[in-house]
Amino acid sequence: MSWTVGVDVGGTFTDFFLSDSATGAVHVHKIPSTSDDPSVAVLSGLIDLRSRLQLPADVFDRFAHGTTVATNSLIERKGGRVAMITTVGFRDLIEIGRQVRPKVYDLNADAPMPVVPRDRRFEVAERIGPGGEILRELSDQEIDRVVAEMVAADVDSCAVCLLFSFINPRHEQRIGAVIRERCPGIQVSLSSEVQPEFREYERFSTTLLNAFLKPKVTQYMDHLASSLAGEAPRASIGISQSSGGLMNIHRASEMPIRTALSGPAAGVVGAVAVAGRSKRSDLITLDMGGTSTDVCLIENGAATLAYGRHIADFPVRLPSIDIHTVGAGGGSIAHIGRDGLLKVGPESAGAAPGPACYGQGGTLPTVTDANVVLGRLPCELVGGGMRLDREAAVRAIEPIAGRLGLSIEEAALGIVRIVVSNMVRAIRVVSIERGYDPRRFSLMPFGGAGGLHAADVAHELGMRDIVIPVSPGILCAEGVAVSDLEESFVATVRAPVDQDLEPVRSALTRLLEEAAAWAVSTGEEQHCDLSAALDMRYVGQNYELPIDIGDGNEASLPDGRELQDRFFAEHKAKYGHFDPNASVEIINVRLRARIQFGKVRPSGDSGQAPSEAPPLGGLVWFGSDRPVETPVVDRASLGPGTALAGPAVITQFDSTTVIPPGATAHIDEAGNLIMELSA
Repeated sequence: MSWTVGVDVGGTFTDFFLSDSATGAVHVHKIPSTSDDPSVAVLSGLIDLRSRLQLPADVFDRFAHGTTVATNSLIERKGGRVAMITTVGFRDLIEIGRQVRPKVYDLNADAPMPVVPRDRRFEVAERIGPGGEILRELSDQEIDRVVAEMVAADVDSCAVCLLFSFINPRHEQRIGAVIRERCPGIQVSLSSEVQPEFREYERFSTTLLNAFLKPKVTQYMDHLASSLAGEAPRASIGISQSSGGLMNIHRASEMPIRTALSGPAAGVVGAVAVAGRSKRSDLITLDMGGTSTDVCLIENGAATLAYGRHIADFPVRLPSIDIHTVGAGGGSIAHIGRDGLLKVGPESAGAAPGPACYGQGGTLPTVTDANVVLGRLPCELVGGGMRLDREAAVRAIEPIAGRLGLSIEEAALGIVRIVVSNMVRAIRVVSIERGYDPRRFSLMPFGGAGGLHAADVAHELGMRDIVIPVSPGILCAEGVAVSDLEESFVATVRAPVDQDLEPVRSALTRLLEEAAAWAVSTGEEQHCDLSAALDMRYVGQNYELPIDIGDGNEASLPDGRELQDRFFAEHKAKYGHFDPNASVEIINVRLRARIQFGKVRPSGDSGQAPSEAPPLGGLVWFGSDRPVETPVVDRASLGPGTALAGPAVITQFDSTTVIPPGATAHIDEAGNLIMELSA
């Protein structure tokens, strides 16, 4: 046997997806997360699985892990004591940033303070010009001085961010070499290694955040590796990146900023894999958890990569799957705004105390409470599980219902409709506002609450096809398990498309060499696939569009005219217009290297024991007229080929799915639940 295990650590639960690549057998597991040390839950769950399946430790070939350590550290501002070394005159760049207010209509809102205070930002007398020429040589004495000042500041991590180091990294490398030699206990992040790309503020910010995260993430990765040495000694360890691929555990320690969005990215990877088994390549994902909902548009089996975004209010310039997040989750709190209207979110009850119906001390009305009141979330789930307190949910919603002059059920319907509207707006951002018609896509809900609202969301958007995975609440863990090993490379080269493109070819050749060396280091170079893209823009623009140029082979670089035509087509698709007479230039060359492992082909069985429990029943509100008697069915009792008509509530250990009246559903050969809405 050869087993792959995917683990996704969330704020509330740690999820496991275990698959035998030889037989396709799949087993899933979920245990509470351990916030103080996430590796405790990881190891406990792995031990539980091994014990339940009676597996020896040496059967695991791959261990893939999505982690929230970096994300939580940024949100909580709990990282290392960091210093910053930069070019003289640029000490305050990281604080000045861009002239954009955090909130357009709030004149009192301030941008977040940098994670390094001003007294730990040190300047060195050096200067490299925009062509990579050395205008002011960095002396050994300057290096000695600044390193001594940094050591005196008692730091455990340092970011080195010099001007134009993305073109000529020599000075950064010299400083980094001295720190690593003299101060082995201090972590070092060089901007020329983290993201060698133009735009100083974004490059500095990304490097600084990487340095801020390094001490904590490195400690976690070291602990995880030593723990897995006993429970999975043969397993190669891969850590999920924000771009959807994996990197080895050493690389994750060096580049922790790349893991900041690993969980949502893994969900998208899992969605692509699950949809492919049901022969669907165009879909919109709806990942609804307790606090937020992540949506992503996938076309032709691939999600778009974004190269700049904000994480915990800080700008980060790294490749990441283009996911849009909105504050709409099961724990989102309903309240009456100052305008007297009902609002939902973005504040959340979280996991503690959680929704009122959880019986853990929560008293505020949430989306989950509304679903319990409406009967869409049964108080007693088929097969056991958490017992929900409907009376507590009613008490939480009563004040809102009284203020609005509505019945409890009408108020609950209002809460659900508002959270659905919030999710619909999020999907419009990634579809209609970018020129895509959502009606030609399948909707894939997952996460603990996605299936509860999928039909309502699809109906509002005119979508008819909904694909619910075998284990919606475990999909991120499955996505980690099916991810490829990946590395990204970038070089800034400014070149007009109507002039000599030799600098672009030279940069691409250099990146190909770097990718080849990386592939050799993995020992899997024969399975390495490359894809290249160019960041292009009109001359004078401040933002670029990535233009795919194929498999990354130097000979495949199109000529200037073809590149220009591709840019025009992409510009029209994104913005609805293009100017055929304006000059176009290339800014960056990008190369993406992926090593594909043998793909996991699950049998369609979640590994849970089949249920023979007869369907239960209950009254469920789908509209404001009256409730409808609705069967509550355990999904484990539905085998491939099973068909049913709405209304119905499908429960399973990790999620609940609502099938409204007039809709139909069936289990396909892949084990996915396919719901079709009436026109």
